[in-house]
Amino acid sequence: MTPTLRAHFADYASFHGTAGNKACHYVGIPLIVLALLALLARVPLFAVGGFTVTLAEVALVVVTAYYLTLDAVLAAIMLAASVGLLMLGRPMPVWVAAALFVLGWIFQFIGHYVYEKRSPAFYRNLAHLLVGPLWIVAKAVGRT
Repeated sequence: MTPTLRAHFADYASFHGTAGNKACHYVGIPLIVLALLALLARVPLFAVGGFTVTLAEVALVVVTAYYLTLDAVLAAIMLAASVGLLMLGRPMPVWVAAALFVLGWIFQFIGHYVYEKRSPAFYRNLAHLLVGPLWIVAKAVGRT
């Protein structure tokens, strides 16, 4: 884990101190990622060998490249989890993905405003929109 990721995680953790907020994030963030990948998978870009590459695959490549600069092991775990979520989301109806996206954000805001009594970290630093999912994965595998 790079010093940059340690700093991101420390800053992110300072916005997520209560058990209620953490629980809301453990539910909300995966819902948001699932829904976002499901929606991005609806945007075809080009075909390669009979496979249509969508905005979801491009987003996964870009985000994974960023995560690799922070921690290779977590990047690999996050990529595997994201591919799993993409496979779940690809056949999902758009209305379901949209509803899950909204539900995920409702969990996030309940966590911050009901339990934490503090605004989300990404209000101050947009990088936390990418740090959050990695933080959840790191917590799940004991790497924080």
